[in-house]
Amino acid sequence: MVDFPNVKCENKHHKIYYSGNFCPVCAKNEYYYNTVKSLDKESFYGSSPPNIFVGSKLAYPKVNVGILSPGFHDKDVSIYSDVNYWVKNNFNIAQIVRYRTSLINSRTSTNVFEIQKDNRLIELMKDVGVASKKVDVEVELKKKPSMRVNFEEIAMPMGPSAPMKKVSLTSNVKIERSVDKVTNDTDLKAVEALNYLQKKGFDEQFLQQVLSVGSVGLKKNRKLVPTKWSITAVDDQLGKNFIKLIKFNEQIDNCQLHYAEYFGNHYYILLFPDSFSYELFETYSPKNHTGILNFSSDYEGYKGRTKYADSTAGGYYTVRLGILEYLNNIKRKASAIVFRFVTEDYSVPLGVWVTRTSARKAMENNPLSFENKELMFSYLRNTVLRKFRYNLDLMLKKSLLYEELKQPKLTSFF
Repeated sequence: MVDFPNVKCENKHHKIYYSGNFCPVCAKNEYYYNTVKSLDKESFYGSSPPNIFVGSKLAYPKVNVGILSPGFHDKDVSIYSDVNYWVKNNFNIAQIVRYRTSLINSRTSTNVFEIQKDNRLIELMKDVGVASKKVDVEVELKKKPSMRVNFEEIAMPMGPSAPMKKVSLTSNVKIERSVDKVTNDTDLKAVEALNYLQKKGFDEQFLQQVLSVGSVGLKKNRKLVPTKWSITAVDDQLGKNFIKLIKFNEQIDNCQLHYAEYFGNHYYILLFPDSFSYELFETYSPKNHTGILNFSSDYEGYKGRTKYADSTAGGYYTVRLGILEYLNNIKRKASAIVFRFVTEDYSVPLGVWVTRTSARKAMENNPLSFENKELMFSYLRNTVLRKFRYNLDLMLKKSLLYEELKQPKLTSFF
C-alpha cells in the first residue's frame, strides 16, 4: 500500500485530507458548485448509475448500506461511476472527483445477514445492485447530507451521506437475463457465478456489486459484503481462475518489459520465461526525495498465497489480474515482477480501478524484448535512476522472486 502524505484542506468546511497540491473540493467549477447546491435538501428525486455502497466502518456484522445518487435526475448518470467510460474518454482526476462527490450516499444500518429475511428495503437495494441500467429513485432523508468527502485506496471517492428515512423506485429495474439466472440459482456457488458472468462480458465493477449486495452464492451463504472486501474478492477470484487456465501453457519466448503511466502511476512490469509467480513493489516517489524511498511489497510463488496481501493491499490483486489476462490472451505463461512508482501527479487516491487500469494499459502497450534478464534489469536500473533518481537495487535486494530468478533451472543443464 502506497504511503501518501496527508495534508488537511485549509477550508474547514471540507473536512478532507488530500495529497499533492490539489484539493478536489476546492476545484472552482460551476458544475461542481451547482451540484453542491442541489445536495442541500432532505428529499429528492434522483437517478442511481446504478450504484450501491456497503460500508465497513461499523462493528461487523453490522454495516451501512446505501444507494448512491445525485440529488436530481440525470439521463447520463451512469457516467458518475462508469470506469470504462472515464478511461475511454480520458477523464482527468478533477472530473472523476466531481462526478463521484456529486453522489449522495442515502444509507441505512443493517446486519449482513438481513438479506436472509424478508426485508423490503434490502430487497430494493439488491435490485438496484444487479440492475444493468440507471434506476430512478425517490429518497427521503432523516437530515441534510453531510458534506464530508472521503478518499480511499481501494474504493472510489465517496461524497455526501445521510441516513435514509424512506426510498422508493420510480422506474422499472432492468436486469440482464444471465444475471437473473445466477441470482435465482441458490445452488450455484458465488465463485462459479462470478466466473460465469465474467465470461458473459460483465466487468469487475458490476461483479463486485453483485457480490456486495449478496445476490450470488449458495442460499445459506448469501450475505451483504462490504464494498472494499468485494472489490478485492472479485479481483482475487478472477485472477485465480486465470492461473488455472495458463498453468499448462508454453512459456513466453524472451524477457519482456511492459510500461504504462496513468494519473502519475508509473508501472514497470517485467515478464520472464517461467511458470507463473508474481511480486509487486510499490513506492511513493515525490520530486524532492532524498534517494531513500519507503516501499511495500508482496509475493506469491508457484503455489500461490493463502493470506491477504497486507503490504500492497487491493492493488496487488488488480495488477495480477491485468498480467494474467494478457498471458491468457496470448496463451502463454510467465513469472512477473512489477514496480510501481507513484508521483505527485496522483494527487488523491481514486480506488484500485486505477491500478487495474494501469496494469492493463501496460500489458496493451508493445513491450521491450531482451535476450536475458540481466539486460532487462540493467535497462530498468538506468531508467529508474534517470526518471526517479532512485537505486533500484534497494528494492531488488528485498525481492524474493529476483533471488529465485538468479537460481539456475534444471533445463539449463540439458
